[in-house]
This record gives sequence, C-alpha cells and structure tokens, in this order.
Amino acid sequence: MATFARYFDLVREMKNAYNHRLRLVESAKQRGIKPTARLFATTVPTVRKWLRRFQQHGPSGLLEHSRARHHQHHKTPATLEAQLVELRKTLQHFGARRLIREFDLPIGHGALERIWREHGLMEKRRRKYQRKQDLAHIKASWALFQQISADTKDLDDIPHYWLQAQRLHLPVIQYTARDVRSGLLFWAFAQQRSASASAVFASRIQQHLDRYGISLRDLVWQTDNGGEFKGDFPKALGDSQHVRIPPAAHTYQSDVETVHRLEEDEFFDLENFASRGDFLAKVHTYQLYFNLVRPNSHKENQSPWQIIERLAPRSPLQLCLLPPVFLDYHLNDLGGYHVPRLPSFRQASAGRWTRIYLCGRELPGALLRNSKDANLKPCRRHVFIAAPSIC
Repeated sequence: MATFARYFDLVREMKNAYNHRLRLVESAKQRGIKPTARLFATTVPTVRKWLRRFQQHGPSGLLEHSRARHHQHHKTPATLEAQLVELRKTLQHFGARRLIREFDLPIGHGALERIWREHGLMEKRRRKYQRKQDLAHIKASWALFQQISADTKDLDDIPHYWLQAQRLHLPVIQYTARDVRSGLLFWAFAQQRSASASAVFASRIQQHLDRYGISLRDLVWQTDNGGEFKGDFPKALGDSQHVRIPPAAHTYQSDVETVHRLEEDEFFDLENFASRGDFLAKVHTYQLYFNLVRPNSHKENQSPWQIIERLAPRSPLQLCLLPPVFLDYHLNDLGGYHVPRLPSFRQASAGRWTRIYLCGRELPGALLRNSKDANLKPCRRHVFIAAPSIC
C-alpha cells in the first residue's frame, strides 16, 4: 500500500489543503479511520475530525476555519467607538496621533485608524513627492525674527464661512504674517486688499516687536508682488528691509501658505459666529492656541512659544499676544491711516494665573497672567483662554 508524506508537513506547504483533506476523507470511508491515519502519516483524531466535519457540513466542512478570537477582551467599547467616529466626522483633517494627544483619548493610534477604516473614514494617503531641497533644515538654523513672511488670504471661497460673512458683514480678506524661525502667527482682517491696510498691519507688528526688544534693523519682511504690498507698505516697515519673491515662486511663501490651509481646516470650516465681536474673540482664541499650545510637527513638535522660550529664554510671553483687529477701523476717510495704541497687558494685583483648557482638559505649558480686564472667550472647539481686551 502506497504511503503519503507526513500529513502536517504537506498541509503546511500547501496554499489550499482542501483537495488533500478530501482524499483523506474518501480513504477513511473506504479503508476506515486507523488505516487512513497510517496511510496519510497523521493521527487518528485528525482523520476523525475531518470525517466528522465532512459528514456535518459537506465539502465546505473541509475548508480552513479562522483562528481569530471570537471575543476580543480589549475591544474598544461601542460607546467610545461611536464618539471616536463622531470626532473624526467633526475634525476630518486631524490625524489619529494629534487627536489622541490633544483630547487625551484612551486608545492607540493604530486602533483608532482601524475604527475609522471600518467606517470608511480614512482618506487615501497621498504619495509624497521627493524634495529637491530640505528647506526646513536650512530655516532651522535661522535666528528668531530674521524673516517675517506676509501674505493675504481670501475668506469668501470657504463655503461654511461665506454664508456667515454675508449675514453678519464679516471680513473677507485676512492679512497674515509669520516669523519663519518660530512660526509665530500674527493676524488682521479687512473688507478689501489695500496698501493702506497692509501698512496698518505692518506698523502694528513693528511697534509690538520693538516694544518687547526685537531688533527691527535685522528683520526682513518677505511678500509677493501684490499691489497691497506696495506704496504705503514699505514705508511702514521703518528700519526693516522688504524683499519680494520672484513671480510665480509660490513655494517661497510656504510658511504662510501652510497656515492658510491649516486655519481653514481647523477653524473656518468648523466655527460658527454670532456677531463681529464674537468673530474677533474666536479668531483671537485660535491665534493664541496656535502660538502658545499647538505643536508643529515640522518644528520638533513644539509650539512657537516653546521655540521662543528655548532660543531666547528671557522673552516675555506678551510677545505672542498681539490680538487681531479689523484694519478698516484704522483707516480714515482719505485713505490714510493711524496706528492705535497697543493693548495694555497690566498685571493684576492679586497675581493670579488663568489656564488654557481644551475640551475640559488643561493644556500643559500654557499659562497667561490675568490682566485687569481679561475675560474668558469660548469657541466651538471648547478652547477657553484669557484674552486681553482688543483695541
């Protein structure tokens, strides 16, 4: 009688052992269980198992059963899974690691991505392009306030914001300036682009930096070639230099362009406003969150304030607290402008501290000294922060 190679050795090498098991079952029917066990070089219980499965389920009984656990003891509870799915739908552009870090979620990033994938909420990963130059490595060697990149952004192409802007007469142009080394963000808003509005914006920042000991002679402002950065704008820079990027060289302004994409995903696409005052309070809240707390993955997961503290430990916190304004209020009827007095950050006599909270959780490293007229400003993302009065 011919014999087969050992059953388990054959099965281990096969991609599909169905036909081998079928021959084993047919032999058991003809010869019996023990002779078949000797013929196939296996054990009696193995022959009996497959014969019984064939008798109970037919040919499908010879297919391999899954060895996965029927019950996962560490499976995410259904209530928590529903909350994570809803959180993903609300903050679509937040990654798993960031949500876990900022909302202190009791789950690993792999499990969170698995849940999103099961619910069809994972976007297809875009292929990364190969960089010609690692500009981030070059910029990391720059000094603080060596260069500020400035630009404007249209807000009227954001559907969620546009309807509110029409109803509440909210601004449709954003003026943005950002220190390249630390990522520190300055904001202002207006109804239209103009050189006068840009000059007001730059003058406020120049006075603010000079007030807290930043050398303006060493500062370079970089802009594109738009008309809003000509005329009055270079005059408002004083001792600072002004350079323009070459035509169509959009990557030169990547620092502000990155902020424009982030703020649209994280703020303007999510936030609802009740009035112009509510708008100003909430954009200030997001600006403080961005400058003091939000880690930047391209800057060693540090916030702008953490980078400033590391590079210039004696810098005052007020350097990060210049509030945004409506630039139209600072332009006179003749098209000229005047720069208002900067907000006063008076220290309270009691010396109390106000902490920043995100969804009920205190954000570490984010403490603000109360001013006499400080007040708490909430927003939809549940950020509560002490915001000084805006002039």
